[in-house]
Amino acid sequence: MARIAVTDGMAQDAVVLLEKAGHEVVLGFIENDKLLAGALSDFDAIIVRSATKLPSDVLAKSGDRLKVIGRAGVGVDNIDIVAAAGAGIPVVNAPRASTQSVIELTMGHLLSSLRHIPRADRGMRQEKWQKKSMAGTELFGKNLGLIGFGRIAQGVASLAQLIGMEIHTYDPYLPAKVAKAQNTTLHKNVDTLFQTCTHISIHCNYNDETHHLVNAERIALMPGKSLDGIACGNHIVNCARGGIIDEEALLDALNSGKVATAALDVFEQEPVLPGNKLVQHPNFHGTPHIGAATLEAQARVGRDIAHAIMTVLDGKQAETTVNSHLLK
Repeated sequence: MARIAVTDGMAQDAVVLLEKAGHEVVLGFIENDKLLAGALSDFDAIIVRSATKLPSDVLAKSGDRLKVIGRAGVGVDNIDIVAAAGAGIPVVNAPRASTQSVIELTMGHLLSSLRHIPRADRGMRQEKWQKKSMAGTELFGKNLGLIGFGRIAQGVASLAQLIGMEIHTYDPYLPAKVAKAQNTTLHKNVDTLFQTCTHISIHCNYNDETHHLVNAERIALMPGKSLDGIACGNHIVNCARGGIIDEEALLDALNSGKVATAALDVFEQEPVLPGNKLVQHPNFHGTPHIGAATLEAQARVGRDIAHAIMTVLDGKQAETTVNSHLLK
């Protein structure tokens, strides 16, 4: 049976599932220098999260034994899926497991931003009663722009619509009928999304096309005033991937007041370095990449990726193979 490296942790139930199937599971982070020295040549499979990086030079040292790479989560930007395909290695992920958890965190950030919950809490801890300066605005009646309209964004849209928000989206790969069925305005140009929406939430993948998609020029397009005439300011949330927002431009926009609040769960560099000026801004609040960090999501992620790994090891193609179109 197979020898499987689990480098960034996984739910114990999933480990037991693999072991009951007869596989050997080796838990523990593998340092980059060891990966470059060929540590993966001792394994039939590896399961990673975001901490372990598998670029082409690491995969080139993996030898002929490695049969499958599993990403216990959604994003695979830490894995060179093209190089993996070139080596005949399927890359599988668990795209549905954390959907509900990320939806709820996104809504939590939106609500926290509009009602100044983090800033009010920080003041309370300093024994400040800042009631007069904490007047917020409602989500009701505001335009929410969703960049990307996959499962998570559609879930956010459903909840936001219940609150009374108008939903706009930009997704160049989305069939118009899907947006129509969700009662959502689909924009053909991302710039018009920014011109229309005071609230922006990001839900797309990170790649060359989306790098710094949210930049100074697009932030400058945001209206700052909603259709109901309220000067609600502009608000940006990102619980997708770091690098989609130009963080320097976002900081400048917070400093100038063009953006009223920003809330990020993901960053261009993780962990965030000490002294990060964006993180220290009073109108910013963040979380340390915890979108999928719920007990429910972790259990689902573990089960889903374990089943996908075992499917490939059994000589079949897993439904969640992200580089199937590249495999020979």
